[in-house]
Amino acid sequence: MARLTINGTAHEIDVDPSTPLLWAIRENVGLTGTKYGCGIAQCGACTVHIDGVATRSCGVLVSDAVGKQITTIEGLAQNGVLNKVQKAWIDHDVPQCGYCQTGMIMAVTALLRDKPKPTDADIDEAITNICRCGTFQQVREAIHMAASA
Repeated sequence: MARLTINGTAHEIDVDPSTPLLWAIRENVGLTGTKYGCGIAQCGACTVHIDGVATRSCGVLVSDAVGKQITTIEGLAQNGVLNKVQKAWIDHDVPQCGYCQTGMIMAVTALLRDKPKPTDADIDEAITNICRCGTFQQVREAIHMAASA
């Protein structure tokens, strides 16, 4: 049994300690906003926050996540109010297919926590998530909008 704290709630899950955190979040806890993309921590679709750091959950073992605070896309809104990145995503019609967007929003939220007014160079360095639809210009505009909110 592993005890994971996800979005402020403790979950006792019965999985092998070497299970990727992504699968524990999706299959055992039932939070499906975190997406599977590549399985090798490259695309970013599975990005969550672990102790406030944007982390690709497919590359983290459950055993390494025990005792840490995990936040998924489902945990960003507070009391039903979207955070400023989620609002900017809607205002700029960022998603096309939407598959990568939860991971992208998680990465951007972490970026803005660390650098409240990022430059384009900061964005290029920090946001390495892959969007196959090519919405990178809308992403950049949404980031700047959220930074000025």
